[in-house]
Amino acid sequence: MKDKALHLGDPELHFWLTRSVARAMGVDLSAAMARGLLSAEDYAAMVARCQSCPHVARCTAWLGHGALQHGKPLDACAHREILERLQ
Repeated sequence: MKDKALHLGDPELHFWLTRSVARAMGVDLSAAMARGLLSAEDYAAMVARCQSCPHVARCTAWLGHGALQHGKPLDACAHREILERLQ
């Protein structure tokens, strides 16, 4: 059986996507870290989850089309639960 390598997207792109989705929800990830609500490890894990997400195109389109009006991420967002907790 062949091993299927997990394809991870560009770390810089996914760092900014993670921050942008959080910002669209009114969550400041840096402030959450400063207040002890989010560890550096948790933040790194969020970016890693984003890197393997199959919904990057949908997320990017959502961010480009009024994400700030929604206040919540896409239903398929891997960060949905943690970002809603941080709101």
